[in-house]
Amino acid sequence: MSSVAVLTQESFAEHRSGLVPQQIRVATLNSEEESDPPTYKDAFPPLPEKAPCSESTQEPAGAWGNKIRPIKASVITQVFHVPLEERKYKDMNQFGEGEQAKICLEIMQRTGAHLELSLAKDQGLSIMVSGKLDAVMKARKDIVARLQTQASATVAIPKEHHRFVIGKNGEKLQDLELKTATKIQIPRPDDASNQIRITGTKEGIEKARHEVLLISAEQDKRAVERLEVEKAFHPFIAGPYNRLVTEIMQETGTRINIPPPSVNRTEIVFTGEKEQLAQAVARIKKIYEEKKKKTTTIAVEVKKSQHKYVIGPKGNCLQEILERTGVSVEIPPSDSSSETVILRGEPEKLGQALTEVYAKANSFTVSSVSAPSWLHRFIIGKKGQNLARVTQQMPKVHIEFTEGEDKITLEGPTEDVNVAREQIEAMVKDLSNRMDYVEINIDHKFHRHLIGKSGANINRVKDQYKVSVRIPPDSEKSSLVRIEGDPQGVRQAKRELLDLASRMENERTKDLVIEQRFHRTIIGQKGERIREIRDKFPEVIINFPDPAQKSDIVQLRGPKNEVEKCTKYMQKMVADLVENSYSISVPIFKQFHKNIIGKGGANIKKIREESNTKIDLPAENSNSETIVITGKRANCEAARSRILSIQKDLANITEAEVSIPAKLHNSLIGTKGRLIRAIMEECGGVHIHFPVEGSGSDTVVIRGPSSDVEKAKRQLLHLAEEKQTRSFTADVRAKPEYHKFLIGKGGGKIRKVRDTTGARIIFPTAEDKDQDLITIMGKEDAVREAQKELEALIQNLDNVVEDCMLVDPKHHRHFVIRRGQVLREIAEEYGGVMVSFPRSGTQSDKVTLKGAKDCVEAAKKRIQEIIEDLEAQVTMECAIPQKFHRSVMGPKGSRIQQITRDYNVQIKFPDREENPVHSMEPAVQENGDDTGESREAEPGSPRRCDIIVISGRKEKCEAAKEALEALVPVTVEVEVPFDLHRYIIGQKGSGIRKMMDEFEVNIHVPAPELQSDIVAITGLAANLGRAKAGLLERVRELQAEQEDRALRSFKLSVTVDPKYHPKIIGRKGAVITQIRLEHDVSIQFPDKDDGSQPQDQITITGYEKNTEAARDAILKIVGELEQMVSEDVSLDHRVHARIIGARGKAIRKIMDEFKVDIRFPQSGAPDPNCVTVTGLPENVEEAIDHILNLEEEYLADVVDSEVLQVYMKPPAHEEARAPSKGFVVRDAPWTASSSEKAPDMSSSEEFPSFGAQVAPKTLPWGPKR
Repeated sequence: MSSVAVLTQESFAEHRSGLVPQQIRVATLNSEEESDPPTYKDAFPPLPEKAPCSESTQEPAGAWGNKIRPIKASVITQVFHVPLEERKYKDMNQFGEGEQAKICLEIMQRTGAHLELSLAKDQGLSIMVSGKLDAVMKARKDIVARLQTQASATVAIPKEHHRFVIGKNGEKLQDLELKTATKIQIPRPDDASNQIRITGTKEGIEKARHEVLLISAEQDKRAVERLEVEKAFHPFIAGPYNRLVTEIMQETGTRINIPPPSVNRTEIVFTGEKEQLAQAVARIKKIYEEKKKKTTTIAVEVKKSQHKYVIGPKGNCLQEILERTGVSVEIPPSDSSSETVILRGEPEKLGQALTEVYAKANSFTVSSVSAPSWLHRFIIGKKGQNLARVTQQMPKVHIEFTEGEDKITLEGPTEDVNVAREQIEAMVKDLSNRMDYVEINIDHKFHRHLIGKSGANINRVKDQYKVSVRIPPDSEKSSLVRIEGDPQGVRQAKRELLDLASRMENERTKDLVIEQRFHRTIIGQKGERIREIRDKFPEVIINFPDPAQKSDIVQLRGPKNEVEKCTKYMQKMVADLVENSYSISVPIFKQFHKNIIGKGGANIKKIREESNTKIDLPAENSNSETIVITGKRANCEAARSRILSIQKDLANITEAEVSIPAKLHNSLIGTKGRLIRAIMEECGGVHIHFPVEGSGSDTVVIRGPSSDVEKAKRQLLHLAEEKQTRSFTADVRAKPEYHKFLIGKGGGKIRKVRDTTGARIIFPTAEDKDQDLITIMGKEDAVREAQKELEALIQNLDNVVEDCMLVDPKHHRHFVIRRGQVLREIAEEYGGVMVSFPRSGTQSDKVTLKGAKDCVEAAKKRIQEIIEDLEAQVTMECAIPQKFHRSVMGPKGSRIQQITRDYNVQIKFPDREENPVHSMEPAVQENGDDTGESREAEPGSPRRCDIIVISGRKEKCEAAKEALEALVPVTVEVEVPFDLHRYIIGQKGSGIRKMMDEFEVNIHVPAPELQSDIVAITGLAANLGRAKAGLLERVRELQAEQEDRALRSFKLSVTVDPKYHPKIIGRKGAVITQIRLEHDVSIQFPDKDDGSQPQDQITITGYEKNTEAARDAILKIVGELEQMVSEDVSLDHRVHARIIGARGKAIRKIMDEFKVDIRFPQSGAPDPNCVTVTGLPENVEEAIDHILNLEEEYLADVVDSEVLQVYMKPPAHEEARAPSKGFVVRDAPWTASSSEKAPDMSSSEEFPSFGAQVAPKTLPWGPKR
C-alpha cells in the first residue's frame, strides 16, 4: 500500500470532520414543582450530540455531560493480513495439523493472546488476535517473525547513539521491537560498525527505521526541530514519489523525517546545521501554508472493492495522480467500512483528478467461470502451481475462489480477463473429463484412526493412490468422507478406507485388573517380557497405567479373538506370579550358612531345585542371619524345613519356650535390642524370639545348641527375676579402642569380671551413637563392684608407658606392607598401642611400643607370635598353565582372596608373558603351545609364567596348593538331541544363561548348521557332575513337556442352546472362570458375529479326563436352567426404586435370598409396571409373594407423601391488589400531537452509541424486568 494513500481510522475521522459543520446543542431542564409529575426530558435527559474529535473540545453541557466517562476495554482485537506472496507456509495440501497451526498454538501459549486463522479468497492469510494490549503486541511480533517472509534493511546512525536506542536494561529496544513487530540487531560495542540491521515486514522496517532515526536525531549534537503539520498535507510536502522532500534534503543538507502513513503522528522532524535547518523548515512551512490556503476537498463514493485499483500496485496510481494533477487522494483504511474517497488539491485540478480516480476504479472488469467447487483445489494446484501459470502471464488479473460456490471470479483488465477465462475454462473441462469423486459413510468415531498419528494413514492413502481425501472436522459429527481424484485411484482408496473401517468395527477394548506390584515383573527388565507378549499377539495393543496413578487397570485393544487370547495368557501369567510370590524368612546361625550353601553351592542349589524356590542368603560381610525363601507357599515351607533340619543336624539345635510376663519384654530387649543381643552373643549366638507387641502372649522362644539354649533360658529367667525385683544400672566411659582389650581374647577378661561380680556388662555396638558408653546392669552391690574393677582397668590403660623389643630387619617388611595393615590390626586389638618400626635402610632391629602397660605387653607377645610364624614359613610352587590363571583367580580375585583367608598364606601369580622371548634354537612345543622357555630349560619343565608361588606354613601351603589345583577348569561332552537345542538355549539365551549361572560352568551349544548333538560343558571338576546331571534333567523335562503338550490338546464339543450361554458365563465371567480353573481346561464359546460358525457349539480343550468333567459341569448347569420358569408380576412403578435400593443393593439381596433373577422394565416400556421373575417354580412363587408384600408397604408411604405434597403448596393470593398508577411522565413522545414527529429508534442520530457502532435493537428500553 502506498505511503501516501493509507490513513488510520482516527486520522480519517479527523479529515471527514472537517467537511461537516459542527453543531453543538445544549439541553436545558425546565424546573417544575416537585408535586407535579416530571417531564419526559427531566426523567430521560438527552445525550450530548456529536462534537469534533479534538482534544481541546470542551465537554457538552447537559445532564449526561459530567457523568459519562470514556471506558477503555482491557481486551483489544487486531487483524493482521499476510499476502500470499509474503506467506512463509503455503503448502496446505497435507492433511493433519499444519505448521501454521502449531506455530499459532505456541504463540497463544507463550503470550496469552487468542489467535484465529482464516484463508482469504486470494490465498492471503488473515489472523485475528484478541487479548490484553501487551499480549497482542507480543503475539503480533511473533506472527510477523514466524509466519511472514522477512525482509531486512540497515540504517546508519553514529556509534555513540546506539546506547540510546537500546535504553536502560534494553527496555527501549524491546519496546521498539514490539511496537514495530521487527527484529533490531545493534552491533556490539567492540564492533566498529555503525550499521543497525532491521528485519521484518516492509511496513515494520519503515516504522522501526523512522523511530531509530528519531532517537538518533534527538541525541545528535546538531540542531533538532519539530514541525506540526496536519497529516493530510504530508503527501504535498513529500511530493510525488518523495521527490520534493529529497530535493530539499539535498539542497539544505538537512535530514527530514516524515512519519510513514501507518504511524498516526503529525510532527515532521528536522536534523542538521542550524542555518540550513532553518532554510528547510522555512521551505516546508511555506509549502504547508500555501497548500492550506489554496487547496480544498471533495468527497466521492467509490466501491470498496475498487479502492485497490485506485491505490494501484505499491501505491503507484496515487503517486501518478499526485504527479499529474497535484491532487492528493485519501483512501480510508482497509479495516474501515467507509467507501468515501477524499480528494484534496487546488479547485481547478480537482476535476481532472476525479476523472483519473474514476478511470482507475473502472479500468478493470469482473467475469466468472462455472466450475464445481470440489475442482477448485485441483485448478489451484499444489502450492498454487496451476494458477501461477495463469497469473504469471496476466499479473493484473485477480482470481477468486469462493468456498461452497460452483464458480470462479476473475477481476482485471478486460483483455487479460478474457484470456484468463478461456484458459481456466479449458482447465475445468480437462479436469472434469479425467477426475472423479465419491462419498462414503464411515462412523465419525473412527475418523481419527483413519487419519492416524499426525495424518500418517491418510497421507499414505493420498500418496499411494494420488487422491484427495476430505474428512469432516470432529465438531461437525458428520460421517461423510469424500474422495477426489483419478477414477481408478478413487475406487482403490474407497476400498482401502472401507476395509480399515470394517477392521476397526471388529476392534475391542478390554480392561484387565492386575495388581500394580506385578506390572514391573510383567514388563520385565528393559521391557523384555512385555515385548515377548506383544510379539506373540502383534495385533493387540497393551497399555499399562502410569506408576504415579496407582491404578491396577491394564488396557488391551485389538481384534476381539486376539484380545481374548491375550487376556487368558496374561491372566495365567498373573496367577503364576501370585502363586510364586509367597515369601518367608528363616533365621539361621551365621556359622552354619556355609554348611547350608555346601561345597561349590551344592546344598543350596539342590534345595532350590527340589523345592522350586528362590533362596536369598545375606552377604558374607553382613551382620544379618536371615535367609529369605520366595516361591509357592507349600514349596517355601518345605525349603524352610530342609534348611532348619541341616542346622539341627549340624549343631544339635533345640527349641525351648520360656514364659515371661509381656510387660517385661521391652525392658529385656533393651534400647534398640542391645540387651537381648548381648545375651544372644554371650550364649553362642542363640536366637531369641519375642511375641509381636500387643499380642498379649507371654511365650518367648529360644532356638540354638541345647547347652546354649539352657544357658540363655537361665539368663533370661534370672534377668526377668531381677527386673521384677530390683534392677540397678551404671555407666562407665572408655575410649572405643580400649573396648577390645577390656573384653579380652575370646571375651576372657570381661567374663572374669562378670563371674566375680555377677553383674552384666554391655558394650556399645557399631550402630550405637555413643561409642564410649559401657552399661553395667545387676544388683546394686554387684554393679558397684564391677564398675570399680572396670574403672581400675581403664585407669591402668590411661597410664601410658613406652617399651621396646628386638625384631630382625628381614621381618620388618611383613609388618609395614599394605600401608601397615598388620600394625593397624595390632593397634585395634590391643587398646590403640602405637608400634614404631625403624626407617628402611637404617638396618636397626629396635621396635618401639607405646601405650597402656597391659596393652604394650600383650602387643609384644603378639608380635613375637607373628615372628615365629614367619620363621617357620616356607615357599612352594604350583604349576598351572597361564591360560587358566584368570579362571583360578575368579571375579575380582575373589577365589584367591578366599584361599588366602582360609589357609593364612600368601599367593603370588607370575607376570603375564604376551610374547615370550625365544632363543636362537626352536623351543619345545607341547600340545601345539609354545613353552616360552629357552633351549637351556629342561624338557617337560613348566614355564616361568605358569608358576604360582605360595608362602606360609608348610601344611597350610600344601592345602592351599590342592585348593588352587581344584580350581583349574576341565571340559566334558554331553549328547543332547539336536531338536531340543533351541529350547535349552531359551528365549534370547535366558535358559542356557540360567544353567551356566546356577552350576557356575560354561555351556557351549554347537552352531545350527553343524547339526551336531554334542554339547560341551567347561568348568571346575566339582561343578561338572552337577552341571551334566542338570542338563540331562532339563532334556528329560523337555521331552516330558512335548508328550504333555500332545495330551493337553484334546478337544471336546458340547451342544448347548445359545440362550443359556450368558448364564453359563456368569456375571463378569465368574461361572465359566470357576469351571476353567477347577478342571484346568480352556473353554471357547462361538463368536456371535461369525455366521459360518455353529452358535450352539461350546469347545473344551485340555486333558481328556478334565474336558469330560468340565462338560458334565456345563450340562449340569444347563439342566438346572431348563427347570427354571419365568413369571410376570404387576408392581406399581412408583415403588420400583425402593425395591431396587441404592445401587441395586436391596434387589441383589432378594435375588440371593430366593435364588431367582428379577428384571425390571426399562424406561419407555409399554407396561411400566411389568416385572419378570425367573427361577425354580417354588423359588419364583416365594419371591413374588415377598415383593408384593414390599409393594403394599412402600405404596402406602408413596400415597402419604403425595397427599402431604398437596398441603405443602403455598396458598394462592386471592385478594386483588389495588391497581397501581405506575410511572407517569409529562410531555412524553407518545402523548404528543400528531404534528410532532416521534423519535426514530433505529436512527443513530437520534439514539447515538457510546463509541463503537452497535446494531439497533427493537426494544428501546432493553429487556423487560
